Amino acid sequence: MKIEGNRPTSATRSVAASAYARRTQAAEAVTAPPAPEAVTSVLGIPDAEFTPRVRDAIMGLMQEVDTLRRELSDTRRRLDEVEKSADQDGMLPLLNRRAFVRELARYIAFTGRYNTPASLIYFDLNDLKRTNDTFGHAAGDAVLAHFANVLMGHVRDSDSVGRLGGDEFGVLLSHAGQEQAAKKADALAETLKTSPIRWEGQTIDVSFAYGAFQLKPGDNPDQAMARADEAMYRQKRQAKAAAG
Repeated sequence: MKIEGNRPTSATRSVAASAYARRTQAAEAVTAPPAPEAVTSVLGIPDAEFTPRVRDAIMGLMQEVDTLRRELSDTRRRLDEVEKSADQDGMLPLLNRRAFVRELARYIAFTGRYNTPASLIYFDLNDLKRTNDTFGHAAGDAVLAHFANVLMGHVRDSDSVGRLGGDEFGVLLSHAGQEQAAKKADALAETLKTSPIRWEGQTIDVSFAYGAFQLKPGDNPDQAMARADEAMYRQKRQAKAAAG
C-alpha cells in the first residue's frame, strides 16, 4: 500500500466519543441562587419579619451555596477531562489499549445480555520499523496518524477505535455480525490502500494485515483479541497464497 499526505479527517471525533456521549451535562449547569423573596416564601416567613441583618445573613449563605455549586461544576469538568486524557493514546486520537479493552468487555457483555451482535476488526501494520529506519521516526509517526485518521473517519459514532500496540489497531463494531464485519474490514482496507500519503516529496510504501471476528458471549477480552488475531493471520496467509 502506498500512503500519501498526513491529512487529519475534517471531522475527527474525540476519543471514546460514543462512551462520553452518554454523559449528561445537566449536572454541570450552574443555577443562580433564589432571590430572598423566594426563600421567605419557602420558609413561610413573612417578608415584613426579616430584619436587615437576617436578610444579609441569608444573602451571604446563598452566595456561599452558589460558590460551592460553581466549584463542584468546575471539579466535575476537570475530572471528566482527566478521565478522557487517561483513556486516550499518547500520540493518536484513539483509545489506548486499557480503554479499548474496557470497551471490548462492555461490547461482549451486551452481546450476551441483549442478544445483539458485535465484532472486532484487528489491523497490524507491516514493516513500520523499516519505515522509521528509511525515512525517520517522524515519517513513521505520520504513517500511524494517517492510519488512525482513516479508521476514525470511516466508522460510526457507535463504534470504537483503539491503538493496541505500537503498530496494532482495533475497531469495535456494534450491531455487526461476522459477515458485516468482514465486509467492513475489506472496505476499510481498500480505503487505506487507495489513500496514499507523501512524506517530504516521497511516497512511503506500507502494507498491513487485518482480520474480523464476531464477539461471542462469555468470552473475555483476551480471548476475543486472540481470535481476531488468528483471523488476521488467516487473511494474511490467503493474501500471500493469492499473490503466488
